[in-house]
Amino acid sequence: MPFMSARKRLSELSEREIVALAIASEEDDARIYRNWAEFLRKDYPATAAIFDGMSAEEDSHRRLLLDTYHLRWGDAIPVIRREHVAGYVTRRPAWMMGNLSLETIRAEAAGMERDAAEFYAHAAQVSQDARTRKLLGDLAAAERGHENRAAELTAEHLDADSRADEDRVAHRDFVLTWVQPGLAGLMDGSVSTLAPIFATAFATQDPWTTFLVGLAASIGAGISMGFTEAASDDGVVSGRGSPIKRGLSSGVMTAVGGLGHALPYLIPDFWTATTLAIMVVFVELWVIAWIQNRWMQTPFWRATLQVVVGGALVLAVGVLIGSG
Repeated sequence: MPFMSARKRLSELSEREIVALAIASEEDDARIYRNWAEFLRKDYPATAAIFDGMSAEEDSHRRLLLDTYHLRWGDAIPVIRREHVAGYVTRRPAWMMGNLSLETIRAEAAGMERDAAEFYAHAAQVSQDARTRKLLGDLAAAERGHENRAAELTAEHLDADSRADEDRVAHRDFVLTWVQPGLAGLMDGSVSTLAPIFATAFATQDPWTTFLVGLAASIGAGISMGFTEAASDDGVVSGRGSPIKRGLSSGVMTAVGGLGHALPYLIPDFWTATTLAIMVVFVELWVIAWIQNRWMQTPFWRATLQVVVGGALVLAVGVLIGSG
């Protein structure tokens, strides 16, 4: 019937279909490892070599499964893949590759082997056919062997120096993709909104109006900075990473920077709200100086001079204009 699922449960598969599913799964995993190796080869050659080796291991197990299948059932292999079986282990789609960090990819590989081993072991327990149960148990052992082999390949290709080199590249990518755009956004949101917010505050002495101006300025600046960052550089030549990630980091942090000293004006009392907002401003500026020192290696005194003094001047301009 149309409303019934087209997928089968594992218990509904024949022994022949289970072997066909195992063959397709091994082929998929080998392709995933090859794609990861290609994706990582430029910046992380040692880890790419690990995935080359793991791909070769998956290919060898697929060949063993194919030989077993041909001996028992001939050359006609049923078309059955993991998405055809309800509850079977899934894999991330290929287009999510660029969104994974190096450590996430390493953990994903370990999880792939572990999940497959656990699935085959569980399937062996529920199988009613002795031959199928033995086959699934052998597959579980093979997947556990893959996990051990991954550890061996890691020890072979990823020594301390190689890991340190790759960690430095990963740190650089994190800074260029997330920290630098986020810091630029936080600086823009914290500093550029000071003048309009405090000018409105001292001109109207109305906390609610000031809050609305601050909310509009913060969200508007966040949208503008986010789109500007995403559209200004696709990251291909500069190596700064995904424009979507950079735009998101820049846009969100810009809005956060402005909202920090706009939210106190939800307090009805003008002077209480203003005092708290000024305190928040100096906390924001010191946080920016700390981030510059921590992630951008900017000397703390220079970061303080650039950010705190500059922000204080913008704040003073807003107060003077609003008071006049």
